[in-house]
Amino acid sequence: MTDAWTDRKKRSIMNLCVNCKEGTCFLSSKDVSTESHTGEYIFDYVDKCIEEVGPENVVQVVTDNATNNVLAAKYLKEKRPHIFWIGCAAHTIDLMLEGISKLARFKKVIDQAKSLTIFIYAHHKTLAMMRAFTKKRDIVRPGITRFVTCFLTLQSLLEKKNSNKVYVW
Repeated sequence: MTDAWTDRKKRSIMNLCVNCKEGTCFLSSKDVSTESHTGEYIFDYVDKCIEEVGPENVVQVVTDNATNNVLAAKYLKEKRPHIFWIGCAAHTIDLMLEGISKLARFKKVIDQAKSLTIFIYAHHKTLAMMRAFTKKRDIVRPGITRFVTCFLTLQSLLEKKNSNKVYVW
């Protein structure tokens, strides 16, 4: 499984983990800040890790669905046809939710939920009151990188709807 992310120091990091019946373990991490994240570069990194583990021990590689990873998968299939490549299901669902959240019928209510959540958490008295009426249950706050959090925020607000009515009125 591969993943690329940016740390707090704005370095681009690429990780590779291995999953087996015993669980998931970390295999490798690389600072790729100065590298272009091309399909070839990603393939080379993944292929070296496959060599380290032993190609006979690898069944499939999981990445997100970015174009560069799709190209890396093409190279992998050419060199190692017995190894499958699959796009991450969570990433696929997140992309679907991103698209849904941009539809006019959902965008307005999502924006309102974000504004309400930001307001509540920006005012300590309002936050304390909300926690008192909801038995200290917080609202799931929307995240920047995961669109599922928009929908979790809506669900969280809906679950607290009756408790929140008490202090709104």
